[in-house]
Amino acid sequence: MKILLVSMNNLHFTRWSDQLRDSGHEVYWFDIKDQGYAPSMSWMTQVTGWKKGFLKKRGRTLIKNKLPQLYHSLVLKYDTKVADAFARAVQEIKPDVIHSFALYMSCTPIISVMLQNKIPWIYSSWGSDLFYFRKEPSHLKDIKEVLPRVNYMFADCKRDHAIANKLGFTGTHLGVFPGGGGFDLGVFEKYKIPLENRKIIAVKGNQNRSGRAVPVLKALEQLSLQLANFEVVVFGVENDDVFQFQESSIPHLTIKGLMEHEELIQLFCNSLIYIGNSNSDGMPNTLLEAVCAGAFPIQSNPGGATAELIQDKENGLLIEDCEDVKHIQEIILMAITNPLLIKNAMAFNHKQMVPLLSRDAISVQVLNAYASIKR
Repeated sequence: MKILLVSMNNLHFTRWSDQLRDSGHEVYWFDIKDQGYAPSMSWMTQVTGWKKGFLKKRGRTLIKNKLPQLYHSLVLKYDTKVADAFARAVQEIKPDVIHSFALYMSCTPIISVMLQNKIPWIYSSWGSDLFYFRKEPSHLKDIKEVLPRVNYMFADCKRDHAIANKLGFTGTHLGVFPGGGGFDLGVFEKYKIPLENRKIIAVKGNQNRSGRAVPVLKALEQLSLQLANFEVVVFGVENDDVFQFQESSIPHLTIKGLMEHEELIQLFCNSLIYIGNSNSDGMPNTLLEAVCAGAFPIQSNPGGATAELIQDKENGLLIEDCEDVKHIQEIILMAITNPLLIKNAMAFNHKQMVPLLSRDAISVQVLNAYASIKR
């Protein structure tokens, strides 16, 4: 079958789409942001180079930075609109099914085209897609326009499937899977070190619309005496609000910017505890990777999404209020003073949870889901 994927180029999309490699399907990708040809996905047919109507090779960034008003007017006058380029791609490819990743990024811009055809449409919900954006009137309007047209849906948590049903989705739910598909467990085994040698507390460093690293770091400051025998590594930091903690009282603190993916896996495989805190995420890939790596997970639980995987005080700990520093402090203290909890949780996750996250196991289920689509 001809499958037309619609997405921006990011790690989640690359990993998900790779499940279709050698599947026997004819796979196309419409690059919704027209970021350029991606050598890493050379196995699929890529629709790129559709956007620029002026200064196609160089000079655009200079004008954008120096003369933003002129740039905006040139874009409106000369650049190809997403819907027009996508309509051409659909006409040329004649896909059997179209699969969009993230509603506001890859569904809303093409809804006008999708309303004019009856091609089966799959939507993959990612992260804050529904839980966060349904609270904003303009986004809610888009969500309610898109979901009734969508025929099939993948989600990374049960929470978002339930939300979609309430907001107009009446199609077929294809299953709950990690946003990037499953994980290559062999990579984790290569880097894992024994529990007794782990001293690192790895903290996801996002402080932005949804990320809430600052309350975690404030909680760690209150535990400086108890952290004397630990290292704290904050990763993926892009915000000055987090970098300023370099001068804090947290002992043995390292703050890192964006990391290569395999370097991040290595960090998790050397970590005793992983902490992620957000006001709206779905099932975070970093949480799943930390579980695969054998780290003890502490994770926020917006809308009950994380509780689908983590049983509080059994195989991890749940943060129920991502802004409450005292609450977070108590949770971290429970973990670092309870080695038996950590040992039992890691054993449970290794035996019960990690096999369910295997790339091999999930890929079979995903390909079966694609095969179930009625053309």
